Amino acid sequence: MAAIFLDLDGTLTDPQPGITRSIRYAMEKMEQPLSEDEDLDWTIGPSLWESFRQLGLAEEDLDHAIGYYRERYTDVGLFENRVYDGIPEALESLVAAKHSLYLATAKPHAYAVKITAHFGLTPFLKTEYGAELNGTRSDKSDLLRYALKSSDIDASDAIMVGDRKHDMLAASANGITTLGVLWGYGSKDELQSAHAEYLISSPQQLNPIISDWAS
Repeated sequence: MAAIFLDLDGTLTDPQPGITRSIRYAMEKMEQPLSEDEDLDWTIGPSLWESFRQLGLAEEDLDHAIGYYRERYTDVGLFENRVYDGIPEALESLVAAKHSLYLATAKPHAYAVKITAHFGLTPFLKTEYGAELNGTRSDKSDLLRYALKSSDIDASDAIMVGDRKHDMLAASANGITTLGVLWGYGSKDELQSAHAEYLISSPQQLNPIISDWAS
């Protein structure tokens, strides 16, 4: 049976409103407001440090911006979110097939567990791995390395399910099989360029593809 690492944002849930509104709030607080028509969907997936760097903030300003982001996100943005259609049923079928499911997100663990609990996803997950608030393990490669060791999983028995290149590259760096999903925020080209070994377009394909791979 497989050990399945599941990304959160863009894979299990669609967090677009909460994340992008909180980034706009933070940039306004930093006196670098963003135009209303600026597309921020690319910020869903990378760590906050990486996103704010790409938005042009200096290294010494990153912690301030993240503090402002969390000022809004913790109270409001966290639940400006929804579970993708078909995800609960897909997770239920994977558990019924005796696979072990693990959350693996660059989002802080403190936030991730609130989201999975709020949306009723916690019972499907054996362990939930996320970053620390200080940025430790916000790099997905570090996170997966830590998860493999902590749960005593052989990388050859594991598969990473995610929607962005960060998921694919981090899994590959740890010897984990990669499965890209096309309902999130990464394009087919992005996932293929990151050498996704499998691509699927709906949650209903998760169990058949993974069970076939694991057999």
